[in-house]
Amino acid sequence: MRFYSLQAAAKINLYLEIIGDRPDGFHELVMIMQSVALADRLTVRTIGVDDIRVRCNHPQVPADETNLAYRAAALLAQEFPTQIAKFGGVEIVIEKNIPIGAGLAGGSTNAAAVLVGLDLLWQLGLTQLELQDLGAKLGSDVPFCIMGGTAIATGRGEELDTLRGLDQLHVVLAKYQSLAVSTPWAYQTYRQQFGDRYLNDPQRRRERQQRIHSGAMVAAISHHDYATVGQELCNDFENVVLPAYPQVAQLKETMASLGGLGTLMSGSGPTVFTLVETAAQAAEMATRLRQAIPDEDLGIWPTQLTSTSIQLEP
Repeated sequence: MRFYSLQAAAKINLYLEIIGDRPDGFHELVMIMQSVALADRLTVRTIGVDDIRVRCNHPQVPADETNLAYRAAALLAQEFPTQIAKFGGVEIVIEKNIPIGAGLAGGSTNAAAVLVGLDLLWQLGLTQLELQDLGAKLGSDVPFCIMGGTAIATGRGEELDTLRGLDQLHVVLAKYQSLAVSTPWAYQTYRQQFGDRYLNDPQRRRERQQRIHSGAMVAAISHHDYATVGQELCNDFENVVLPAYPQVAQLKETMASLGGLGTLMSGSGPTVFTLVETAAQAAEMATRLRQAIPDEDLGIWPTQLTSTSIQLEP
C-alpha cells in the first residue's frame, strides 16, 4: 500500500476588497492572501478498489462528496481515468487542526493537499500551474492553497501574483468554536448594502486591480515594513459581519486593545487575527487574550506566517 502524508496550511486575508459583480455570478475581488503554519495533516493512500473514501477525526467534517477533499479526488479520477484504473482508488485521512467554518480556507487547503498528494500517488507529473487550474474548478481559494506564501489574488481569487514573503511575522488567531458565518450570506448582504459602490465597468475594475500592486500594502510587504503592513490591514466583509455578529466585533476590539501590529477579521469570518513580530509576543498575547475572555468556547491559536502551503512529510 502506497501513501503520502502532507501538511495543509491555513490562510488569512491581509487585504480583501470587493470591487464588483462578475458576469459568471461571482464577485470581482482584490485580496492579499497569506499562508499560516496552523495546518491540517492529510494522508492519501491507495486502496484495492476503484473508490474514494474520506475519514476525519472531526465529527462535523463530512465524509461524502460534499467534502472538498473528496471532490478533489473525484476531479482527478475523472480527468485521469487510466491512472485510477492502474493504481486503484484512494483513502483520504484528515487530521483536523484548522478550525472549521473559520474563514481560514480549511476545506480549500485540504483539497489542495489531495491534488498534490494524488499527483504523486498516481504519478501524473502535473506542474503547479496545472494543479492550480484544476484547483480553480473546486473553489476560488484552492489555487492559492496550492501555491502558498504571500500573494495578490484578483478575479474571483484564482488569479495570483506572488509577493515577497512575510514568514518572519507571527500571528494570533482566535475564533468562537460554536460560531460560523455563512460566506454566501456575507456576499449577499454586502451586495445589498454596498452594491451601489461596485465598479462594474471592466476598465475601471482593471484599473482598481492594478492600483493594489502599487499601493501601500504591497510596498510595505516588499520592504518588510511590518508596522505599515499592520496599519494597512483591510477587509470589506467587516462592514457587514461585525454589525451582525457582536461577539466577533467585541473579539476584534479586545484583541486590538492588547497591542500588536494590527488586528483584522479574516475572510468572511468569524476568525480574528493580530499580527506580531515574535513568537514570544504571540504567546504573551494568547495568554492575555485568554485572561481577557475566559470563555471556553473561544479557541486561540498562536502561530507563524509561512512561505509554503502544502508540504510533503518525510
